[in-house]
This record gives sequence, structure tokens and C-alpha cells, in this order.
Amino acid sequence: MDDLLPLPDVLKQISHEVRWNLVQYLSHSDERVQDLVGALHLPQNLVSYHLKQLRRGHLVTERRSSADGRDMYYSLDLQTLRQHFLATGAAIHPVLGAGVMVRDAGTWQLPSPSRRILFLCTKNSARSQIAEGLLRHLSGGHVMVESAGSTPTALHPAAVHAMAKIGIDISQHRSKYVDEVTHQRFDLVVTVCDRMREVCPSFPGAPRRIHWSIPDPVETVGSDQKVDQAFAQTVELLAMRVNLLLTDLEQKERSSER
Repeated sequence: MDDLLPLPDVLKQISHEVRWNLVQYLSHSDERVQDLVGALHLPQNLVSYHLKQLRRGHLVTERRSSADGRDMYYSLDLQTLRQHFLATGAAIHPVLGAGVMVRDAGTWQLPSPSRRILFLCTKNSARSQIAEGLLRHLSGGHVMVESAGSTPTALHPAAVHAMAKIGIDISQHRSKYVDEVTHQRFDLVVTVCDRMREVCPSFPGAPRRIHWSIPDPVETVGSDQKVDQAFAQTVELLAMRVNLLLTDLEQKERSSER
């Protein structure tokens, strides 16, 4: 063939073993440098160096913690990574570039009995409520899901509006204290707020915990249009995260059947 294309930069970026491991780890949870050092059992200067390389390649972003301004959370830029991989697939063959990020509701083969998952944020007014609604809808009701907060206020109208735009009704949700669910058993606890991560209580059975460092759309200042856009972006970001979570559950179910 005369029209062979060069190796895509994204493959060069993640071909290094440390960067590959960082990308895999960050696909599940946003982390601080010290968390990644402990998880990967590598020196901090090495982890920091490779995070810097991933940031230069626009595959990883950093965001200062809203709980402790000294902490920095590193996140995998899922949308950018997806675009790179779709472009890479299309470079191999056009059909490989036709990926779908968000699958239709109820299309996952999920574990039975149903998994129990809890989303937590401080006010339980937007991010955790959106995540709860997305997971319940996209799982087709096959995941038992709750949300709560440390200092709950009330469900934000803009969250209801943003979810209604994609055909999901969360208008009957209510904000509740985390104390209402601390006696329950969960398979997974997901904090979607930096402050909540710092004060997350213990739960029976010591369920797995992961963190999604999601900016709070409630703090958006400006016109109604700007606020609506912030909530729409939050829904889009959480939809991607929830899809990855469901994919993980599906893969574990398939592995257990082998």
C-alpha cells in the first residue's frame, strides 16, 4: 500500500508501561499523585513525570481539589481519548471509527443478583442525583442505586431540566443525609465531590470506593444559558463515567461465567 499512515501519537503516548498503567488506573477513578504512587508502587518523581507526559498529550487533566486546595486530582480525559481511538480505528479501517460511547438503556449483561451502588456528594443536589438517575436508567433498573450527601439541601431544578432533555425524569428524587444509608450494604461507593471524598463514612462490608472529581455545576455563575450548559456538560461527563462503570460490571459478569 502506498497510503500507509504514521503511528498515531496517542499510541506512542500510552505505549510506555507506566503511562499505560496510569491510563488504566485513571479510567476507573480520579486520583492524586500520592494515591497513584501507592497503587502502582512506583517512586513519586517517576509517576509525576509520566503524568506530565500524558498532560502534554492532552490525555490527562488536572484539577485542584475543592476540599483541600493543596491537593491536585488527575483525571483521564475520556472524550479526548475516545476521539483519538476512533481516529486511530478509522485510520486502520473506516468501520472501526464508528464507535458509540453511550449505549442504549438495558443493553448490558449485568450480574445477578443486582449490584448495589451509592453515589455521594456534599449537598446531594446535582452531581450525585444525576449519576443516580443515569445509572438506574441505563442499567434498565438492573442496578440498585442510591445517592446521598453529608449536608444535603434540595434537588436542583437545573439538574431535573438537564436530565429531562435526555429523556430521564429525576423530578421525584429527594436529597437525603448519608446517615440514612450508612447501615446499608453496598458493592461500590462512588464519591463525585472532592469534599465528600474527605469525609466519606464507612459502610458494612467495606465496599470498594472510587472517586470521580466532577466540578459542581451549581457553582456556575452567569446567564441561565451558561448554567444550563454547565449542567448539560455534567450530564454528558457522568454519562460517560456511568457507561464505563456498566461496562466493567458486564465484563466481570462474563468472566464469572467462564
